[in-house]
Amino acid sequence: MGKPDPEPAEVVEEGAPLWVVTFGDLMSLLLCFFVLLLSFSEMDRQKYKELSGSMQNAFGVQRKKQVFDIPKGQKIIAKNFDQEAITLSKETDILEQVRQAIQDSFGGLGNSIEYDADEYKVRIRLMGESTFHSGRADIRETMMPLLATIAEVFRKNKENIIIAGHTDNVPLKEGGQFKTNLQLSMARAASVADFFLSEGSIEPHRISTMGFGEHRPLDTNDNPQGRQKNRRVEIILGAMPNLNQI
Repeated sequence: MGKPDPEPAEVVEEGAPLWVVTFGDLMSLLLCFFVLLLSFSEMDRQKYKELSGSMQNAFGVQRKKQVFDIPKGQKIIAKNFDQEAITLSKETDILEQVRQAIQDSFGGLGNSIEYDADEYKVRIRLMGESTFHSGRADIRETMMPLLATIAEVFRKNKENIIIAGHTDNVPLKEGGQFKTNLQLSMARAASVADFFLSEGSIEPHRISTMGFGEHRPLDTNDNPQGRQKNRRVEIILGAMPNLNQI
């Protein structure tokens, strides 16, 4: 009796099984469906900012600007707050202190003083003829109480102080104390700095002085009004700015 013939081997077709192809098509369709849903949806910007702020804190990504008042929230996720707005708020507060102190003590000084603030600094501008005699660097006695008031406000803050002198373009008289407007502007800035050090008890390392002469005018030098505006000393409290910002 002969052996039975062996059963023929099952032939396996090349390539993936048909069900895998169908499954892959299904996954692709589902992916496209969810992408469409996402594209049609609206992004919740507030939650995005919260998530972004949380991730920045987790990975140590921080801006290199000083934060004075850290906001506190009830949620565990830290919100991404605007540091520039916080800084500007602080500088504006200092400016308001100066304005209020001057108003309380002197009732306003008209065109003798101007002030402004931005996110980096507070600037106080003293008009030259109100602060100094023509061609001289000695502070008028009538302006010393005002400078003492400014120094008192600045003493309570620890930012750097830059004092910059400016003049018009009219040459100085021969035989005077100073030969050039540049020398005069530097001497006037130094006089204000000396007053802050001696009368205002401000730390010396915080104060820097500069003189620009007639080279940084605020207005035209072609008429008396413009020249009067250009004769000034500017007192700047805040982060050390670029020289072009002084």
